Amino acid sequence: MNKFIIITTINPKSEGIARFERMDGWNIVVVGDKKSQPIASSSSLSFLSVNDQMKLGYDLVDVCPYNHYARKNIGYLYAMQHGAEVIYDTDDDNLPYDSWRLYDFVCSRKIVSALKFVNIYKYFTEELIWPRGYPLADIHKGTTLGSEEIPPVEVGIWQGLADNDPDVDAVYRLAINKRVRFEDNPPVVLERGHYCPINSQNTFWSKKTFPYLYLPATTSFRFTDILRGYIAQRLLWEQNLRLGFTGATVYQERNEHELMRDFEDEVECYLHTKPIVSLLGSLNLTSEPVSNLMAVYDSLVDNGLVSTKELITLQAWLSDLRKFHE
Repeated sequence: MNKFIIITTINPKSEGIARFERMDGWNIVVVGDKKSQPIASSSSLSFLSVNDQMKLGYDLVDVCPYNHYARKNIGYLYAMQHGAEVIYDTDDDNLPYDSWRLYDFVCSRKIVSALKFVNIYKYFTEELIWPRGYPLADIHKGTTLGSEEIPPVEVGIWQGLADNDPDVDAVYRLAINKRVRFEDNPPVVLERGHYCPINSQNTFWSKKTFPYLYLPATTSFRFTDILRGYIAQRLLWEQNLRLGFTGATVYQERNEHELMRDFEDEVECYLHTKPIVSLLGSLNLTSEPVSNLMAVYDSLVDNGLVSTKELITLQAWLSDLRKFHE
């Protein structure tokens, strides 16, 4: 199986990148930006500088903004061009445990919840904690999450958790900021009709879901992967796929952040999540991933939830996608 790990960074080579580079059978692609410090390529690591990216011939390279997390889209396309069958999304400040591995894309256990928005952290801990992108008005709804066995279902995306400094929002960090180690509970899926934010920290994407990897380029850094995740899990249902969650297989030694700047960048998360999910639920979609993705963004633009400029980068993504994804 051709497996790729995609990372973007402006920092020197981190211990996390070095550990993933030593993973047998994985190809690491590090996407540079204008502020990036060069990282030496190796037999298992390809560093794509801005100059390298300009030589790839991708339509997206010319329209994707610099100094934005969406530059990572170029790494996804590069992996597809080189035959990727699985793409793993992570960041340079995440370090894999020895237990880190690729799970089979199948699961026989689901979350049981009466709520539309599921705080998956409650399945793995009793601490008061919620994932970035979870509606703030709902953080005190429900206390625990149950699960039950089901006939096996196909998983399109596995979201793994992260110990130590997990992916939470600035409100949590400003108000609580407690480090957490999650329980090692069995993997679970969400059923159709239930949503939970997913991020780019510890996430495996099967080949069927590659079109949904697109990170929007006109949103903030702190919202781009959250918006992508909500769109992806809605579109999974049209392929009879599910979103799955595993316990923590990485831990984060978080890069330095200015929390109030994070808060400003997350305002879109706090204000737009519920309207976006409501819109997603109202759409009549097909089983065709590319047309579905286009339909979603057209609707988001029509409802003023993303900029019309987003359609420029999306069209470039889809143009390149047709070249590399069967």
